[in-house]
Amino acid sequence: MYAGDLASQRAGVTVDEVAPGRATARMTVTRDMINGHDICHGGFVFLLADTAFAFACNTYGTPTVAEACDIVFVRAAKLGDVLTAVAAERTRYGRSGIYDVTVTCGDEVVAEFRGKSRELRKSSEG
Repeated sequence: MYAGDLASQRAGVTVDEVAPGRATARMTVTRDMINGHDICHGGFVFLLADTAFAFACNTYGTPTVAEACDIVFVRAAKLGDVLTAVAAERTRYGRSGIYDVTVTCGDEVVAEFRGKSRELRKSSEG
């Protein structure tokens, strides 16, 4: 999946660990990610969290996408910060799931993300 994820690759996101319902991704904040307030643009923090979420919810062999996501920014990330996103499955039911992702910089929480996943139907299911 990572080979086809050009957005994450271009942002310098690496996926460090994947296990059933779990994933860890990492990214260093670069100059290209800094906004007009001299902090990391929230879209990049969201991208990192979304990448960890995507890898966690795609560990069961069925292509799965985001149905809904939200994020709460707790503190700003700055140039040079190394951000880590840890995704953990909370529940799966039918073709859906709920995942929480915590983005940290060292011991400090940067953002909390919650994603709702949806397994895609196989083409034979209509």
